[in-house]
Amino acid sequence: MSTTSLKLPEDLKQRAASAAQDLGLSTHAFMVEAIRQATEQTEIRAQFVEEALAARSEMLESGAGYEANEVRAYLRQRLRDKDTPRPPAKPWRK
Repeated sequence: MSTTSLKLPEDLKQRAASAAQDLGLSTHAFMVEAIRQATEQTEIRAQFVEEALAARSEMLESGAGYEANEVRAYLRQRLRDKDTPRPPAKPWRK
């Protein structure tokens, strides 16, 4: 494992130490976990954006999309029944 030094403002350092103590963790473990969580959230968001851009590109290329009211109805039904089929895509270009 590599070593990294952090220069923290004193108030943040104290807050982190206090939060770590409240959780029964060392300050080091608390900071490692915070960095792990921030890294995972950044990666999840990047994947979401990548998938959204790919979906947009596919929609622009195909000229087909979904009506918002049908998507909402599908999502409500899907909460009750996981086997609910997706609504059909429809052309949106004229």
